[in-house]
Amino acid sequence: MWPGPYGHGGSRKYLMNSLEQSLQRMGLDYVDIFYHHCPDPSTPLEETVLALSDICRQGKALYIGISNYYDVAQMQEIHRLLEKYHVPFVLNQLKYSMFDREPETQMEFASEAGYGIIAFSPLAQGLLTDKYLGGIPANSRASNNLSYLQKDSLSPERLEKVRALNEIATQRGQSLAQLALSWILRNPSVCSVLVGSSSVQQLEENAKIVQASSFSSDELEQIETVLRDSE
Repeated sequence: MWPGPYGHGGSRKYLMNSLEQSLQRMGLDYVDIFYHHCPDPSTPLEETVLALSDICRQGKALYIGISNYYDVAQMQEIHRLLEKYHVPFVLNQLKYSMFDREPETQMEFASEAGYGIIAFSPLAQGLLTDKYLGGIPANSRASNNLSYLQKDSLSPERLEKVRALNEIATQRGQSLAQLALSWILRNPSVCSVLVGSSSVQQLEENAKIVQASSFSSDELEQIETVLRDSE
C-alpha cells in the first residue's frame, strides 16, 4: 500500500490503514469481505487475527478472507485463532489450476473447518485456453517479459499436455478454458474462481460451464493421465 515499514503484510497498522484507505477511495462505510492477502513472518499471527477481529467488530467488514495460506499446519493455526476470537472467516484465496495443484493438500481440512477455497489464476495465466494450442502468439502473455507466464515455462511437453486436455474438452463439447474451470469447481471445497477477462464475450463463454459441470469417472481418469505424465 505504501513504501517503508508496515506498508504490507499482516501487522495491525497495515491492515487497519489499508482498509481505511480502501473505504475512502470507494466511498463506502464497510465491505462485505476484507482480505488479509499473505502470511507475514515478521508479525505474530495472533496480532493479525486480533486486527481482523477488531475490523469486524467495528463494522468495517462483514466477513474475513485470507489469501496465499498454502501450508496446512499454518492454515490450521490461523483457523484456530480465528475461531478463538470469533472472527467470521469464510475464504482462503489460493492459486489453483490443473497445472498448480498445491491447494489440494488443504481441501480436506477446508471441508472439515467449513471455509471455502476461492481459486485465482485458474487458467494458468491463459495457458489453459486455446491461445497456445498453436504455439506462442506475439500478443500473448508469454511473449511479454513482464508477465508471470514466460516463454521458458512453455516446454514442448507442457504444450503437448495443453493440446491433450483440449482434445478431452472437445469430446465434452467444451472449450479448454471451460474444461479447466469445470474441473476446479467440481471440488466441493472450491466455492468460486477468479477469472480475468478482456471482453464480455469471454465472460459469457466461461459462464457456459454450467451446461457441462459434471465429469464421468473415465473423463477424470483421462485428465489425470495427461496431468501426471512426466515432463
